[in-house]
Amino acid sequence: MKPFVHELFDIDPLAAFAAISDMPYSLLLDSSDQTHSAGRYSFVVCQPIETLEAKNGKVTVTNWEQQTTFDSDPFALIRERMECWVEQTEHIAGLPPFQGGAAGLFGYDLGRSLEDLPSSAEDNPAIPDMAVGIYDQVLAHDHVAERTWIITHARNESEARVKQKHLLRLFSQPLKTRAHRQMPMDWRPNFEAPDYKDHIRKVIDYVESGDVFQVNLAQRFDAELPEHFSPFAHYLKLREVNPAPYAAYMDLGKVKISSASPEQFLSVIDRKAQTRPIKGTRPHVENPSIDKLYRNALENSEKDRAENTMIVDLLRNDLSKVCRKNSVKVEELCKLESFASVHHLVSTVTGSLKQSEDALDLLRACFPGGSVTGAPKIRAMEIIEEMEPTRRGPYCGSLGYVGFDGTMDSSILIRTLVYEGGLDGPGRVSLQTGGGIVADSKADDEYQETFDKAEAIFRSFEDDRNVYVEEIPEDWTTDLAESA
Repeated sequence: MKPFVHELFDIDPLAAFAAISDMPYSLLLDSSDQTHSAGRYSFVVCQPIETLEAKNGKVTVTNWEQQTTFDSDPFALIRERMECWVEQTEHIAGLPPFQGGAAGLFGYDLGRSLEDLPSSAEDNPAIPDMAVGIYDQVLAHDHVAERTWIITHARNESEARVKQKHLLRLFSQPLKTRAHRQMPMDWRPNFEAPDYKDHIRKVIDYVESGDVFQVNLAQRFDAELPEHFSPFAHYLKLREVNPAPYAAYMDLGKVKISSASPEQFLSVIDRKAQTRPIKGTRPHVENPSIDKLYRNALENSEKDRAENTMIVDLLRNDLSKVCRKNSVKVEELCKLESFASVHHLVSTVTGSLKQSEDALDLLRACFPGGSVTGAPKIRAMEIIEEMEPTRRGPYCGSLGYVGFDGTMDSSILIRTLVYEGGLDGPGRVSLQTGGGIVADSKADDEYQETFDKAEAIFRSFEDDRNVYVEEIPEDWTTDLAESA
């Protein structure tokens, strides 16, 4: 197959996605914070031609012909399956970067396929370690240019038009009511406060003994959902309360994922790799004087800057595995960036891929992200397994795309909710938050930071304003006269 392009007019990608949001493997990569430099593009995909789901070292590939399970490297298998479908992989200039390819979830526990890690935390068998679709059509929206395209991979132009019309019909389905109403939420942490603080002190002991430099320790909050709860309706509220450049929503059938992540994991454009780790957090409040104190405290915090710098060093090492010699650079170190509910210190590390390496090699070399594990990475992951009672699942993994043409962009899955059930009966939702523990961490401060990061997510359930998406114009499917 090769790509065919058709431009659409006056289209809201959120409205398009709302029509197909309950389809398994529907995915919205949503730049809900368009004031941020990373918030330029949004993408909508559904009905993949093939899916790849990994769990505990096995990868199951499903398409309309068969279902096959492999015991192989999931990253290499994604590359192999993409190569099965396309013959022209050059990037089309002037269009948004994702033009078709693999997209979806790379959960934290996919790291077990790369490293020999202990297994003591409780696993949830319903949540895959990886859930990726191969998408031959993408609705791509440029928020700056205010333009939208459907990019379709097909064998010829006639087939492309048939596929585009089918996709437009799906997007034009009548919208279901999308309303989120206030509800009392009883969030139950998987640690009591004294226990979590004791674990922080144990991590500090590991650091002081020279066993590790930093460990990202997290706690999980769970709550019950009422019957007929709509995860996507709640996502609409979440993106309003806490807009983020790497917001996303994905339907995996019985499991749904919504994210308000501010953090980029990895990107590749024109073979240039980039990662932007976040370390260091303070609340973003309405009172200007108090907010300035928070910003100044973060910028001048030796502890937060040291924490960030450690992760920058880890990621420089990870990028060096697949990037050309002397090409890895720290473009920005500990730059303060402000988001809807928090301020962060953000660094930028770049490198140029070796000729023999590609985006999937980069993803494999860096997975999972060092900003959410610690340093050294493997030892930090072993300590995480020792101390956290449940496996992380999607949390601290990644959600994003790897294009047929070699482009990539992906988030770190923080500020992320995982919903199970709740449509035809009671369900539950979980949220995890954490922070990097170093030698001079204070247990009380680190514990409070987990609540600072969770506060906007908690608030998104409590707001009783209804949220609706704009309806699709009735005539938007009529103009398929030209394909460029």
